[in-house]
Amino acid sequence: MLRQGSSDDIEDVSLFDADDEVSRRSKKSKIRHPVASFFHLFFRVSAIVVYLLCELLTSSFIACMVTIILLLSCDFWAVKNVTGRLMVGLRWWNQVDDDGRSHWKFESRKVSAQGHKTSSESESRIFWLGLITCPIIWVIFAFSALFSFKVKWLAVVMMGVVLQGANLYGYIRCKVGSRKNLTSMATSYLGKQFLRQCHGVVP
Repeated sequence: MLRQGSSDDIEDVSLFDADDEVSRRSKKSKIRHPVASFFHLFFRVSAIVVYLLCELLTSSFIACMVTIILLLSCDFWAVKNVTGRLMVGLRWWNQVDDDGRSHWKFESRKVSAQGHKTSSESESRIFWLGLITCPIIWVIFAFSALFSFKVKWLAVVMMGVVLQGANLYGYIRCKVGSRKNLTSMATSYLGKQFLRQCHGVVP
């Protein structure tokens, strides 16, 4: 004889919690700003591609230089003023007070009242991957131009290092905080690495 369970034994809470968890994960993995994500990578990747292929496409150094600098400038403006604010909720800028002194401002968006982040994990990965990888590539280009004695390209490459490095530094300051926090964070990381090495050496 089959025994029927009472209605008190049936709980739908776990099912609804699972649905909420799935919806939260889908929101985190969803790209909320596809246009901003596209242009976050478009200008900087295009500048690198033009630099690599410009000698094959044209023999005019002036045309290549102007195109690369234009792409780098568009990238600097877009990342500084648009994509950082939309994709990760960070922004930085310079402000001049009445006395003529320059002040650098670094801000990060506060977490919502429910404790949820306003940016998705996918957008955050895209943002930081493009922000960190491309300046490293320009540094490699700088050493390559220096050791191959391509002096005329060195100025173009240094523009890439300076413009994209400035955005990288600004957003790291926004993410980490003040310069003291950045120094203490680097010191603690090096201390942990040193302790690991000491524990590895001690038998």
